[in-house]
Amino acid sequence: MTDSTHASAPPLLCVDQLRIAARGEPGQMLVDNLSFTLNAGEVLGLIGESGAGKSTVGQAILGHLREGMTLADGRVLFHGQDLLRLPEPGLRRIRGRRIAYVAQSAGSAFNPALTIGAQVIEAAQLHGPMDAATAKARALQLFTEFSLPEPETFYTRYPHQVSGGQLQRAMIAMALCSSPELIVFDEPTTALDVVTQLGILQAIAQVIRRAGVAAIYISHDLAVVAQLADRIMVLRHGQCVEHGTTQQILQRPTQRYTRDLLDAGCTSRGPGVVPSVQKELLTIRSLSARYHHRPVLDDVSLRLWQGCTLALIGESGSGKSTLGRAICGLLTDVGGSMTLNGKALPLTLGKRAHQHLQQVQLVHQIPDSALNPRLSIGDQLDRAVQKFTGSSRQLRQQRVIALLGQVGLPADIAKRLPHTLSGGQKQRVCIARALAAEPALIICDEPTSALDPLVAQEILALLRHLQAETGVSYLFITHDLHVAKQIAHEVAVLRNGRIVHRGPTAEALSAPFDDYTQSLVESVPQMRQDWLAQMTG
Repeated sequence: MTDSTHASAPPLLCVDQLRIAARGEPGQMLVDNLSFTLNAGEVLGLIGESGAGKSTVGQAILGHLREGMTLADGRVLFHGQDLLRLPEPGLRRIRGRRIAYVAQSAGSAFNPALTIGAQVIEAAQLHGPMDAATAKARALQLFTEFSLPEPETFYTRYPHQVSGGQLQRAMIAMALCSSPELIVFDEPTTALDVVTQLGILQAIAQVIRRAGVAAIYISHDLAVVAQLADRIMVLRHGQCVEHGTTQQILQRPTQRYTRDLLDAGCTSRGPGVVPSVQKELLTIRSLSARYHHRPVLDDVSLRLWQGCTLALIGESGSGKSTLGRAICGLLTDVGGSMTLNGKALPLTLGKRAHQHLQQVQLVHQIPDSALNPRLSIGDQLDRAVQKFTGSSRQLRQQRVIALLGQVGLPADIAKRLPHTLSGGQKQRVCIARALAAEPALIICDEPTSALDPLVAQEILALLRHLQAETGVSYLFITHDLHVAKQIAHEVAVLRNGRIVHRGPTAEALSAPFDDYTQSLVESVPQMRQDWLAQMTG
């Protein structure tokens, strides 16, 4: 990371008074007068809430502005070259070769029709001087360093044949294959469970230490950034709120917003009060499920009480989302039994009555994937109301406005398209759509994992409020134990498709633990700089 040569050497990267505006709205600044420098081998963390401009800055460093954005002023200098004014042929010689990018979602970054190996070596071959054999040898070396299983076999696999954590490691290997001078990490661990995230952070730290590469690490998780960054810049509304060493930001923040971010990672707020009269809502007995004849769930038995929240936790591939899909009737190769309100709940969607569909609703992890980008928010909520009520258009419109108010959104949101909303607003819309059915149970599949801490706190508070107001029950799928403590009355720990630990939250997530739950608890990043080093050492 940093060393004494940085003070005398010219900076590798200089962002100078950068201003990026919304196209057609020159007064709306997405990035406003931002300046910083980055030296070789140094790591700068960029943190802030959704819409703060973090990813916009990260992509500008590659000379790229997304659709709808325009450069208002400023420069991005890499070795003295202004990337935002460099012709496309010049940018192509830099991107992927000298500056690499690691995206948040590896699943979206890889082409499903090509093998992982072919994609990892593509940039190294295009930019030279590696031939195919040299590039493959480099890729296999990186696969070995990142503890990917059977590197030769892994090289020939397709993206859908490996886990999310493995694919994220492969994306880091793809970025490193050309031996770049600078890597932009854009939320590379946001959607990963804590165990997988720990492995990725260790791999990134190893990359920075061994290769001496400079990095911009973008995240909304201050505890994660603190493990890797020499300096941290806090962004809000496109502006720098605070900039300092990691130690100074963690221990002596000067701005209220920075202190709020720190506090959001340490809040001890718990779930709402358990109803005085408990009644079983959902009962699952000996549930099993298979994908392509491969067991995914094995002899799962659970129960969920009315007006309560059960958190499902576990690492990627443990079966959490599969269990949620099974409860929604979205699997075909499934066995066992389920009851809802004491009545049999058919295992598959095709056998369920309209009432079953109404009683069980789902809130997805990524609201961008759950909302139709071409329909207004009002139209999407109207369709949900129409499906379950069949009321007149006038009554449906009134219900849409009421639903928006119920989740804390103004009525004029109904006229807007999803892309005009923030991440938190979109997730509120998804919750409103689920509430349109007046369900007894909502499956919440990682609904806060892609949100910054302050917005996530708002969504959790909203869910607690709605539960107290309506008596709805939640099955809350999460890899974040901190979130589970805030929302869940009970916890079930899933591993390899089996329940290995369960009980009231306060007991289940307090010592003594079984070995697996202990590993989950220990893998939660702590708000101190030496945590990753201690976990690695």
